[in-house]
Amino acid sequence: MPVPLAPYPTPPAPYTPPAANGAQSQLVCSGCRNLLLYPVGATSVCCAVCNAVTAVPPPGTEMAQLVCGGCHTLLMYIRGATSVQCSCCHTVNLALEANQVAHVNCGNCRMLLMYQYGARSVKCAVCNFVTSVGGLASAAEQKFNS
Repeated sequence: MPVPLAPYPTPPAPYTPPAANGAQSQLVCSGCRNLLLYPVGATSVCCAVCNAVTAVPPPGTEMAQLVCGGCHTLLMYIRGATSVQCSCCHTVNLALEANQVAHVNCGNCRMLLMYQYGARSVKCAVCNFVTSVGGLASAAEQKFNS
């Protein structure tokens, strides 16, 4: 059986600079979850950290991002999805459009909180304080520590 003469793998394809207008887009690496920048028109992106190759969604696909409620990893998904499962911790996250959410400051630590329209209260992930956003909440509901 013949033995290859080249002791090294073939060199990678030469670097192709981004389009003249410098247009770039971004996506999350399918391997290590780092944010990758790539020139518009690319069909796949190789991560410099973990060498995973991530396919680029077809042109015109609107993407959105959210932070996983379980492990705080940045997740990228196709806009319009109702839920997104994290590939790291497998938590299923509710994906809400911008017009379905509202913001309020925590009644205890003043952290900016996001909640779904129609909710009566929202629990702060930092201090566990429950802030009423709908009707009046009872005193027991105001300081729920877990």
